[in-house]
This record gives sequence, structure tokens and C-alpha cells, in this order.
Amino acid sequence: MKTMKAVCIYSYGGPQALVYEDAPCPHPGDGEVLVRVHAAGINPVDWKIREGQLKEMLHHTLPLVLGWDASGVVEALGAGASRLKVGDEVFSRPDISRDGAYAEFIVIRESEVALKPRSIDHIHAAALPLAGLTAWQTLFTAGGLAAGQRVLIHGAAGGVGSLAVQLAKWKGALVIGTASGSNHAFLRELGVDQAVDYQTVRFEDAVEPVDLVLDTMGGDVQERSWKVLKRGGILVSIVSPPSKDTAASRGVRQAFVFTEPNAGQLAEISKLADAEKLKAIVETVLPLSDATRGQQLSERGHTRARSCCGSSSRRRTGKPTAWP
Repeated sequence: MKTMKAVCIYSYGGPQALVYEDAPCPHPGDGEVLVRVHAAGINPVDWKIREGQLKEMLHHTLPLVLGWDASGVVEALGAGASRLKVGDEVFSRPDISRDGAYAEFIVIRESEVALKPRSIDHIHAAALPLAGLTAWQTLFTAGGLAAGQRVLIHGAAGGVGSLAVQLAKWKGALVIGTASGSNHAFLRELGVDQAVDYQTVRFEDAVEPVDLVLDTMGGDVQERSWKVLKRGGILVSIVSPPSKDTAASRGVRQAFVFTEPNAGQLAEISKLADAEKLKAIVETVLPLSDATRGQQLSERGHTRARSCCGSSSRRRTGKPTAWP
């Protein structure tokens, strides 16, 4: 195919900056694969890039196709790509500095692609890579979470939080999660041991000391989180770097995680999904042409888990979905 449907931006701005159009179909280079996208996840990083919040860090060249969560089928292999084969069903969190997955096709480095879970469809698989890798890298790579430890997960009903809860329980940790009271039944389904309603209780007054805090909120929530850490514990944020000076003064550690592609970790996530240890929760499914609405839903926040866009009318579109 010479052209494809895609959603891109030509300038930074609000939702109106998204353009649904015909675009040149990419071709895989050395060590790359061409993937026909069946579904693309929608994440806060998508609209933050659209607004220009990360332009100093990422130095994108416009126009840019957005979206860095993909599930689909390998369509073609570039020279040197040999681990995968044409027809493989795969998923990926591709390099965020390159064109993304709001398109019918995407070129991805083979080293960033893993076989998708066999037990779930592309829509649910597309909800796993970015949030799943973020949860994995905060809890295990940066946080070193081990069995028997206590972890506090802020925003536990969200995309990253809901997967972090499940991964922490799989590891054998005791999990405390903050969320509005209306989401507490959902948190218990995920395995949370103690749910804290942030709307009625200050979490630092309700939580015994923990080994790890996963900060998905930043600001005042991050500052108050120092109070619940055990000496030697760690505060890991995906929003803003925690203060090194504050950490040192309290005898704890800190880390900031900006998620990186990792096919090996994705393969582990895929195995957990197939073993029913990890389930992706999709809240809304939209056609690719309605990506603007998906980003608006993400910007409003206070939604469980994720929204996804299908790449063509052959996919399920326009229906709210939830994990049964």
C-alpha cells in the first residue's frame, strides 16, 4: 500500500490539532518490522506531546503520527529482522521519539516488539504495553519490589495503577491503593489489600509505613508520600522527579521513571496475561477517526484503565467495554 489512514499533528495545540488523513505508508528499514495496526492504546503522553509539553525533551519533527501502544500483525520484515515472521500477532510500546500507532501501519524496531498474549484480542493487548511496562519498570526495575514488602500505589484504578496492583500481587507484595470510594469494589477485584478513599481520608493518616510508593499524581500527593515510607524505602514517580535532598534527609531513596521499550519485559507481561495473572481493562473503544474523542476522555481523567482506537471499520468500534 502506498497510503494509509493516520492521525497526526502538524503543529502543537489542543484536540483540534489532530488531523485524520491519508498519509504515506511507511517501509521497514534495517532491523525493523512493518506492523498492520489492529488497535492502538490512548495514553496521557499522547496529548501531552500534542500540546507540546515534551518538545524540549523529545525533539519531534512535525508532522508526527501520535500513539505509542500498538497491537497488530507483522506485515513485512526489514533487512536483518529475523526473530519475528510475517503473520505474527505482536504488541509493542515503540520508541516514543518516532511516529506512533494512530495509523493503519507502523514501523517498529524488532527489538521493541513481542508476541502478543494469545488469550486476548488486539484491543485488550493494545492496553498493555505502555502501562504494563511503566508498572513493571517502576515496581521492579527501579523499585526492586520483593515478596512480603508493602507498596502504596496512587491512582490504583487507572491504567498504570490497575496493572501495577496486579503485578505487585503476583510478586507477593501487600498492596495499598488510593482511589475514589466508587472504585473500591474494582480495586478489591484486582487484589488490593487496603483501599484508601483519597476524597475522604488523607492517605498518610490511614497507611502504615510502606517499602515503596508508586507516585502517579505528583505535586502535593508526592510531597505527602514521604511520610509513609519506611527508612530505606523508595518513592518512585512517573510524573516528576522526587527531591534527592528530601530523600537523603529522610533516609529513603527516590527514582523517576520514563518508560522505555523492552521486548523482554513485554514477553513476561504476555505470559502473565495468558496465565490469567494480569488482565487488561479497556473502558472505551473508538474508531481511529475518533481519536480526538479518545484523547479528550484521557485528558479529563478519573476513568478506569484505558481507551483504544481500532485502525479500521473492520474492528469493534464505538462501544464502551469493560473487563467481564
